[in-house]
Amino acid sequence: MDVLPRDFYLQDTLTVAKDLLGKLIVHIDKGSRLSGMIVETEAYLGEQDDACHASKGRTKRTEVMYQLGGHAYIYLIYGMYELFNVVTRHEGYPEAVLIRAVEPIDGIDQMTENYKHSLSSLKLTNGPGKFTKAMNITRSLNCNDLTTKPLFIEEYKNISNTEITVSKRIGIHYAKNWKDKNFRFYISNSPCVSKK
Repeated sequence: MDVLPRDFYLQDTLTVAKDLLGKLIVHIDKGSRLSGMIVETEAYLGEQDDACHASKGRTKRTEVMYQLGGHAYIYLIYGMYELFNVVTRHEGYPEAVLIRAVEPIDGIDQMTENYKHSLSSLKLTNGPGKFTKAMNITRSLNCNDLTTKPLFIEEYKNISNTEITVSKRIGIHYAKNWKDKNFRFYISNSPCVSKK
């Protein structure tokens, strides 16, 4: 498979969020290839977007968002969930796409062991904190260049516009005029989407 080039990530963030659907996120972990097809994303549009971490300005945590598109932004929420984002656009534009869910493809047995629960493979990765746990994607990979190993995204499956549902983002009721923006994209018939 072809690893996505840097130019892919430099596009408009909403375009990247939609075009990531059907791509394969891969983590080479302890010699094993763990992968999942991206089935759900959310776009965050920088300092003007009240739901975006960069709305608070440049901080130690958000520094990676100001880098050139194609880097990983991974952070902890609720003291227990590590969430994975793809940084987009050019340097100085702190925008990103949250990966909310994937469909497991490679290394499902290892993902089950990582998750430490007896769940069906479809329930292992149907949430932003679940898939990172299953694929062992942690903050140690924050700032990772997604065009190189061990964490990268590949071409996989073409998804047509007719297969995609667009909706409001989840859990951002605090985001003022930005809470009702249709910045969430998911593959309509995927059993791994977090919420429909």
